[in-house]
Amino acid sequence: MKTSTPQQQLDGFIDKFSPEIASQVRIAMARLLARLPGAMVLVYDNYNALAIGFGPGARVRDAIFSLAVYPRWISLFFLKDGTRLPDPGKLLKGRGRVVRHLVLDSPDTLELPAVKALIREALRRASPPIDPARPSRLIIKSVSVKQRPRRPPQKT
Repeated sequence: MKTSTPQQQLDGFIDKFSPEIASQVRIAMARLLARLPGAMVLVYDNYNALAIGFGPGARVRDAIFSLAVYPRWISLFFLKDGTRLPDPGKLLKGRGRVVRHLVLDSPDTLELPAVKALIREALRRASPPIDPARPSRLIIKSVSVKQRPRRPPQKT
């Protein structure tokens, strides 16, 4: 029996989405990882979405950011004190007590100065911080047997 590497598993999860969404998530991940040396990458192929967390440790509560991949869009979640991040451009959405998110119109959204400022501030506030001297690691945390379709329904 051949065992897949975590990267091969993640690639398979991403490949379930449309080519457009799959391409966007790969670009968004690469851009985030370039800014987050030493981050642990935690993957949850859940019922509703593919969630990819980034943080200093291997526990879900360690994640600072998460990409949530849905059939039609990708959201960037700010998981630690997202409600307290300065957001003069009013980019962050959500009504929970802790988490906020923004929908990525494309991976280029990550390059907007206001989004870069939110990411910088979230990293500045993170405790513990991500250790850039440590190698990044990809960990598949869970895979739900039952999942919603990863592609939007076909128009007839």
